[in-house]
Amino acid sequence: MKGLKFTLLASAAALAFSGPVAYTTAAGAQDVKGPKLNWKLSLWGKRRAFTEGMEYVSAQVKKRTGGNFNIRLYYGEQLSKSKQNLDNLSIGAFEAATFCAAYHPGKNGPLNVLDLPFLPIGDFATVRKVHDAVYAHPASAKALGKWNARLYMSNPLPQYEYMGKGKQPKSVADFKGKRLRALGGMGAAARLIGATPSTMPASETYTALARGTVDAIGFPYSYTFAAYKLDEVADWVTTNMKLGTVNCPTVFNTDAYAKLPEQYKKLLDELKDGAYKAIESAYIEKDTANEAKWSKPDSKVKMIKIPDDQMAEFRKVAGKPVWEKWVADNKGKLPSKELLDLVMSKAGAK
Repeated sequence: MKGLKFTLLASAAALAFSGPVAYTTAAGAQDVKGPKLNWKLSLWGKRRAFTEGMEYVSAQVKKRTGGNFNIRLYYGEQLSKSKQNLDNLSIGAFEAATFCAAYHPGKNGPLNVLDLPFLPIGDFATVRKVHDAVYAHPASAKALGKWNARLYMSNPLPQYEYMGKGKQPKSVADFKGKRLRALGGMGAAARLIGATPSTMPASETYTALARGTVDAIGFPYSYTFAAYKLDEVADWVTTNMKLGTVNCPTVFNTDAYAKLPEQYKKLLDELKDGAYKAIESAYIEKDTANEAKWSKPDSKVKMIKIPDDQMAEFRKVAGKPVWEKWVADNKGKLPSKELLDLVMSKAGAK
């Protein structure tokens, strides 16, 4: 199996990079004038492929303003627990944060349409288009407005797979009775095959798997498994389940953003394309390295392929039925059908 769980539009050779990204800009030295401002961005974990977009933004903002505008990334939950990023952003504890909508669905219901399982948004370009459309919907802005938050951009994740300990699953039926870290709609899908889903922040997954609190961790393939060192304690990883994904946007404190001079706002918008390219490139590089490591004969982690016919049946029972239940459960609370229709429209689904 090669490459990302995205259908990439460019080759790995063209986009992959080695080591830290050397960010450059054709504009050269300072080309955006403005006041001195320092922002803090709250994150969890360590620097990894998922965070390369905001690393790019941070580096470019500093360079193009001659150091006058700085966005410093704080990792390891230095500023806030990941599940409390919205709460602390809302009171101005920091100016920016990344969060995963599936961590606390009650806070941002409209965004959870993107967390449904088996949505037809596998390739990177489509993920961005669909996420941007949902983030631009008035219901999303209203929901985040309650937390004094303004959506900036998505941090797209690859399709989810499971990495676990113990007996290797050879079929969908083998997941019955397993305790799985499965977020959002993927948790609902897990229940339909007899598994027990749980929601936990990424920072808690290593300990949970190592101690046997869960049997497997659902994470974006493959970089996240390695980023959180799960492959040090795991025995197997699935490669073709393509369970879905979750959306984890970066948001700005509304008051802090309102105070930015217009040239800084414009600069932030201009940097999005480069940020998305940085994320995509990082995923390619990490997939190439991880798959090479796990496919070795002496690898402790065995790569597992679930039979295609069983996965087709799994998608049949845990795809559209879960979508429809989400729509029904949220009817009257938010424009759930409109949001799902928007996803399908932007994804080009028939």
